[in-house]
Amino acid sequence: MSNKVLIVDDEKNIVELSRLYLEKEGFSTVCAYDGEEALRLFETESPGLIILDIMIPKKDGWQVCKEIRKTSQIPIIMLTAKSDTFDKVLGLELGADDYMTKPFEPKELVARVKAVLRRSETQKIDDKKEVSFPNLSINIENYELKINGETVDAPPKEIELLYFLAQNPNRVYTREQLLDKVWGFDYFGDSRTVDVHIKRLRQKLEAAHENWQLKTVWGVGYKFEVK
Repeated sequence: MSNKVLIVDDEKNIVELSRLYLEKEGFSTVCAYDGEEALRLFETESPGLIILDIMIPKKDGWQVCKEIRKTSQIPIIMLTAKSDTFDKVLGLELGADDYMTKPFEPKELVARVKAVLRRSETQKIDDKKEVSFPNLSINIENYELKINGETVDAPPKEIELLYFLAQNPNRVYTREQLLDKVWGFDYFGDSRTVDVHIKRLRQKLEAAHENWQLKTVWGVGYKFEVK
């Protein structure tokens, strides 16, 4: 994977500080100050990871993330002044891999970049790319979810969550364990993020097959139950 990081923020001091610390750790960087420039550099520079602010001109971070996710699973870290749980959940649902709130410690940003890249590489070298059950197929290599033979659109984190649970059928995981396993140990988000993703997955999987289900284990967490 490329060690080039695309930094997208309209605050030049944030861009320069991030660039300085990342380059000190051996990364190369390219910088964009609005959404349109970010999409252009994504196409021409082929970065290995994107640090993406939400409140940027021309196209905001939500739009940029959605556009990129149409064609790529490149790791994306949202970097923004918005700290509300709703904004964090929305960013992750759109396909962001992690979320940092300003003001931030540059060393923590570098640590997050390294951790997200490690997780991305681990997913790529996983030999088992697909998990299948009756009327259900989850391919983690191309992020494809099929239910009853039909391809279903789903955000990357929903697919990763379902893939992880289905890889470990009948094993119960707490919300904190799922945050650790799917979002990564360095994700400091609210555990309700897991609940939101489970709810939306259930809506997609409803009545798909009687022999398996996403089951809530009250007081503990969730499991992919196979009968």
